[in-house]
Amino acid sequence: MDNAFAQLDWSLVQAFLAVAREGSLSGGARALGISQPTLGRHIARLEAETGLSLFARQPRGLDLTEAGRALRPPAERMAAAMAEMALAAAGRDEALTGTVRITASEVVAHHILPRIVAELLAEAPGISVEIDASNASGNLLFREADIAVRMFRPEQLDLVTRRLGEIEIGCFAATAYLDRRGRPRTGADLAGHDLIGFDRSELMLRAMRGLGWPLTREDFRLRTDDQVAYWEYLRAGCGIGFFQAHVARATDCIEELLPELTVPGLPVWIAAHEKVRRIPRVDLVWRLLERGLKPFLTPA
Repeated sequence: MDNAFAQLDWSLVQAFLAVAREGSLSGGARALGISQPTLGRHIARLEAETGLSLFARQPRGLDLTEAGRALRPPAERMAAAMAEMALAAAGRDEALTGTVRITASEVVAHHILPRIVAELLAEAPGISVEIDASNASGNLLFREADIAVRMFRPEQLDLVTRRLGEIEIGCFAATAYLDRRGRPRTGADLAGHDLIGFDRSELMLRAMRGLGWPLTREDFRLRTDDQVAYWEYLRAGCGIGFFQAHVARATDCIEELLPELTVPGLPVWIAAHEKVRRIPRVDLVWRLLERGLKPFLTPA
């Protein structure tokens, strides 16, 4: 078994860690970007080569066995070492060619980044771009992305971060809804309307309480945490909601309500690992992102 570990394929260790972290083959496959059957074969091969049973099937997914729990800490250290090697190699890449992976929230990826990326591709013909449209907090240490655009400050160690400003938030509804239900003139009038809110997230509730409205989850007749879905339900006339003003104001048949309200904006941060940030192509994309995002933001 010692010889088996000495010659272990790194991809099998990645497969093991993905399933251990996600708790299922399906989750691990999504994390690695491979099919579930392929991941299952990797796990079966790892168990065959090591002679160990690493996972036990449970009703809710897969749990580590005692052997699996013993192997996870050294496997995590291997992953950290591989990430450090990749970062060290990346830091010596001087070319203005190659791929830069950007992660951003779904709304930013849909409504802001397309025009910026079009300009980027025109100005930097040697650079390719990958977009991860996700609200999840990507791990910049493990190169899940080179640059992150986030509505919160990433807290990982060894990151370069910069607060670029805020995205303005306003109160909006579809004209079809307002024609049917009437237009609120004051904040108090919202109590008689269908409100669109978040499901599990408490961000909107906290913002509303900050405005002096002690709302509860049940005060929102429609609830979803998916921002792209939120916008589509608002556009369809399901009720009154709070959304990024630059998107709503540019959309026909959407009306802005109660402009006197001071709704807290969304802070926008850009982040990258300090070693990756120094790569010339990443530095160029960082600077083009800063320039492109500026028109959408109020000053930091």
